[in-house]
Amino acid sequence: MSRPEQAVLGWGDLLRSGSFSRLALICTGVWLHAADALMVATLIPSILADIGGAALVAWTIALYEIGSIAAGAASALLSLRFGLQRVMTLAALLYGVGCIVSALAPDMPVMLMGRLFQGLGGGGLMALAFVAINRLFPREHMPRVMAVLSILWGASAFSGPLVGGVFAELEIWRGGFWFFAVQAFALSVWIFFGLRDQASGEENHEGRIPILRLLVLTTGVLAIAVAGIEVSLLWSPLLVLAGLAILAMFLRMDSRRHANRLLPLRPLDPRHGVGAALLMLFCFAASTIAISAYGPVLMTILFDTSALVAGYILALSAISWTVAAVVTSGAPERRDRWLIMTGMIVLTVSIVGFLYAIPNGPLSLIAVVAVLEGAGFGMAWTFILRRATAIAGDEDKDRIASAMPTIQRLGYAVGAAYVGIIANAAGFSDDTAPEIARSVGFWIFAGTLPLAALGLVAAWAFIRGEDKSVAKVDSAA
Repeated sequence: MSRPEQAVLGWGDLLRSGSFSRLALICTGVWLHAADALMVATLIPSILADIGGAALVAWTIALYEIGSIAAGAASALLSLRFGLQRVMTLAALLYGVGCIVSALAPDMPVMLMGRLFQGLGGGGLMALAFVAINRLFPREHMPRVMAVLSILWGASAFSGPLVGGVFAELEIWRGGFWFFAVQAFALSVWIFFGLRDQASGEENHEGRIPILRLLVLTTGVLAIAVAGIEVSLLWSPLLVLAGLAILAMFLRMDSRRHANRLLPLRPLDPRHGVGAALLMLFCFAASTIAISAYGPVLMTILFDTSALVAGYILALSAISWTVAAVVTSGAPERRDRWLIMTGMIVLTVSIVGFLYAIPNGPLSLIAVVAVLEGAGFGMAWTFILRRATAIAGDEDKDRIASAMPTIQRLGYAVGAAYVGIIANAAGFSDDTAPEIARSVGFWIFAGTLPLAALGLVAAWAFIRGEDKSVAKVDSAA
């Protein structure tokens, strides 16, 4: 028998449900994570002028990402073991501690330690936000809740640089970290008292925390991060391959059907619904990172645009993501498959659009393609979560919820290293001439089209497949 469709309730129903305070709590955690990178990127010039460490500046992003991926992978298991309230409180505290370490940093190595703690806390808050949505809100509220998060994410694209810019202009860059630390500690108190009924763990989730698997995962991500920071035509491909091999080993270790699995069963396996969903997210994250990594610098070289204008062209993607999510938030469940597949097709079209627009212009066309990219993600993201949690078995609903943002960030890390290798092979350097920049602009997008094609195959498998935790592990074998 087919599963009965749940009607999508309106905005008024969400506000009258008594869940607004919990939604605001979740949004605060997402805000800290979403605005962090943009705020820090704005503060970097002031930080370097004060404490130095230009050679290590790329690691302020890389270590945050590594911490985010590791924390995101562990979030669902930890929330099942210790309760959503305790683990989410810990994530907020970790983020706050990281902000204090960064604010007090006398040099860049100490700053990097703070960024790692911020990544652990911020990545945990983001992944746990998805777990909280799955646990605390009925399916018929999910599209509206996800639309609110999309609005918040779009707002962060503007407010993050604004916050960083204010503290940079006041010449008190440390104040930016203190500003976020205060919010994080206030959030930890709010979570502790606001989610008290979520304090106890679930039954039948015994076993030790898989420290070894987390170390293997972190090592794989670290190898890929190094490949993307110190790009070399010899060493970078080897590091990416080594990182992927280590990640494959992590997946194999994690899939041995233990109660303390970090990810759903058979992740990235396109033969099963949930695995196809995660593979799809990984591929499209990896294939769309090129515009964020190289778009601003290429626009500056080719069209003599300012960094501010280039940044706000990219911000159009976040805005269109928000608009698309809000417009489609009332779609009934029977439309999920259509919206997911259409969104992934629009994303693929945007990659082809950038392939032409970045080398040739004009800027207005690049802006239009950026809007397309954001709309593709925005119209599909909510319904990926709704369908994935619907087809997952009960024991994997939290795992798929936290795995979605984690696998997406992993895709961004792999994609950034991959396009870095392509750009380097195409001749990108500190003094890239316009003709070389055009070649780079073509090849970094052409090189990601195979990933997008694999993502489309996975999307088709996802909208057609079922899972129910792989049919209860293939009917217990």
